[in-house]
Amino acid sequence: MPTSLSRSSIACAALVLTCAGLLSGCGDDDFRKPYIGGDAKIGKQLVTQYQCGACHKIPDVPGAGGAAGPDLEKFGRLSYIAGGIPNVPPRLVAWLLDPPALKPGTTMPNVGLTEQEARHMAAYLYTLR
Repeated sequence: MPTSLSRSSIACAALVLTCAGLLSGCGDDDFRKPYIGGDAKIGKQLVTQYQCGACHKIPDVPGAGGAAGPDLEKFGRLSYIAGGIPNVPPRLVAWLLDPPALKPGTTMPNVGLTEQEARHMAAYLYTLR
């Protein structure tokens, strides 16, 4: 079936559609939805148990007024962890498991979390908006 569209027009249209498809997933809420894979309520308990508030200010966590680390009040809105690690669930879980592995020289210690504990804590941190 003959067509009046040239190969370059078809290629251009395909490129535009591909870019539009990729950009449609770039909204602010991409990774800001509640994290599936952890329980935020358990995560909040773990944040207390591991004494994260000794270094971080964390809303609604008793005694969590530390100033050595960043304020976590709006953590769920941040684009980056530690100034350069994309704030997406897999990277946050990896960060919580072993911060020095992702950012050598960081003052945030590896506290010996299990992967499931890190998932729960990530779920809680994403609720902080």
